[in-house]
This record gives sequence, C-alpha cells and structure tokens, in this order.
Amino acid sequence: MHRALELAARGEGFVHPNPMVGAVLARRGNVIGEGWHERHGEAHAEVNALRSCDDAAGATLYVTLEPCCHHGKTPPCTREIIARGVTRVVIAIEDPNPLVAGRGIAELRAAGIAVEVGVGRAEALEQNRAFLKYIVTRRPWVTLKTAMTLDGKIATRAGESRWITGEEARRRVHEERARNMAVATGIGTVLADDPLLDARLPGARQPARVVIDSLARLPLDSRLARSAGRSPVWLVHAPIAPVPRLEALRAAGIACIACAGDGRRVEIADACRRLGEAGVASLLLEGGGELNYSFLAARQVDEVIAFIAPRVIGGAGAASPVGGAGVARLDDALELVDVTVGRAGADVMIRGKLKH
Repeated sequence: MHRALELAARGEGFVHPNPMVGAVLARRGNVIGEGWHERHGEAHAEVNALRSCDDAAGATLYVTLEPCCHHGKTPPCTREIIARGVTRVVIAIEDPNPLVAGRGIAELRAAGIAVEVGVGRAEALEQNRAFLKYIVTRRPWVTLKTAMTLDGKIATRAGESRWITGEEARRRVHEERARNMAVATGIGTVLADDPLLDARLPGARQPARVVIDSLARLPLDSRLARSAGRSPVWLVHAPIAPVPRLEALRAAGIACIACAGDGRRVEIADACRRLGEAGVASLLLEGGGELNYSFLAARQVDEVIAFIAPRVIGGAGAASPVGGAGVARLDDALELVDVTVGRAGADVMIRGKLKH
C-alpha cells in the first residue's frame, strides 16, 4: 500500500478534480503490476496496473481508493478487476462519491473477491484531502500561502515586496501553484504587482488564475489579461460590477463569475461555492492582508503555508499577512493543527490545517 501511495502521488496536479490513485498487483509475494491515475479523463490506476501485467489471475490488488463501478469518462474499474481474475482487493479508503460510495466494494464481494478496507487509511485521507472535501461539499480545498519577514511584514512601508523570501521558497510556491487547480488573488495585489500567478516549472500544469474584485477593475493591459489565452483567467465580481467593464473583460477572453456582494467586497463563502460549481477542487490563495482576512473570517481556509524570511523591515504602516478587524481575545484566535516546520533555503516554512 505504501508503494501504491507513492505511485498515486505521481498524478498530483494532473488528475484533479479526480483523486490521486495508485495501484499495485502482487502474487505470491512478488509485484507483478503497477499503475496510477496519470491524467484526468484517462485510464484509472487499477486499469493501468492490470494492463502492465500479462496475467492477473489469483493476484491481490492494492489500491488507495475504492474502485469505481460506474461509467464516467472511463468504464467501471470493478468489471476489469473481476474479468482479469483478481481474487483479493485491499483498499485504503472508501470513495465518498455518491456514484460509488461502497457500491464498488459490494460489486467486488458479490463476484467472490475478498475485500479488505482501511490499510493505509490515514495516509490516503491526507493525500486526497482536497478531493474528499470537494466531492462531499462541492467547495474547493483552500490553502492560504503567505511570505513574510521575521517581524510579520509582507511588504515595506513603500509597498515593495519583491523578494521577501529566497529562491528556494519561491520555487516551492511554484510547486504549490502546479498542485492546485486555481490560484486566487485580490485586485489590490494585481494593481500593485501585476502578477502572472503561473507555475514556472518545467512541464508543470498551469492553474487557472482567479482575481477577486467586486467592481471588475482588472486592467486589460495587465499581464493576467494579456495571458488569458495561455491559461484561464477568471474574474469573481459582485452584481454591482459595471456591465461595460464585464463585456470588455469577456472580449479579452476572461471568464466573469458573479457572486453575492456589494461595491466594497465579494461574499467569500459564495465565491467559493461558485468556484466549486465551476469545477475548482483546490484553490491556492495568494492575497494581501484584507483578502486573507476575508477568507479566514468566512471560515473558508483549510490550510496555511507560511514562509518566514530571516529579515526585519519594521514599519507600523507596513502590511501584514492578515488585516481586517482581527480578534479582541486570544481565545478567539484561529489555531493550526497538524503543524509541520521545515526549511526552504534560509527561510522557515510552516504548514498546518485550520482547527475548524
């Protein structure tokens, strides 16, 4: 199962909104086939493993997620498993997709195949946390990424932010962009920095770029707007956004998504719902302090990645990662769990999940 989990990870960034799945076939203590779900719309892990060996009769199949039993973009995996003579299937976790949800296991058992569930469960749950949230709630798994100095600043008092962290930390950010289906920022960041929000790594899958702005002020000459033909750019706006602006943005190839909100801000919970409806299962938030606070206050953040550079810039007016009103009592502070601390070059990287 550990090997199956390793194989599943190879599909990261290429299979969503599908889950990452790996599969290993073994017989009499020997591995006879391996496979993983390589790309969305292509063969599933179980089928790839079966295709990698000539004879699967009497084998045990180790798979990180319950095999599907329905026709989607590909035929049911359960039928292929039964047809190839597999006699035992070991599954890490059940698939909560309503089209599966135990039916795959039941179909295998009805065919006389021994099924065991729960081996490697914790690792599989963690690996597919974004898919599992999305398939149940139809909202994306939101990861808030920030980079700050040792004194908690994301820019100098003059607004300079390039670059607070070092090259290794910035490379990690590009990896995170490639892992997620979309990257989101606010109009303030766009107007100040004119970012591209792409993944600058060889062979990386490019995420959709999302700008959140109630009034649709994304400049048509921005790098985001000019690159809309290379990878999608979406504007999330409030109903009050001027129609001529929306028409001009659409003409430039930018998708415009209306959400609840007013002239000051978009309602974040509704924005996440709309992005989920558009098929976004994972969202990397690279916003300024106000947008970050809006996501946190709306309880839409699932995970935080913070890079901390060993630098001090000071300034009472310099921006911090989270703005807004904040909390008055320490007992009300948002807390991270499952925290890991590591290094990214000279910078410290802290990662954890929101306790809620």
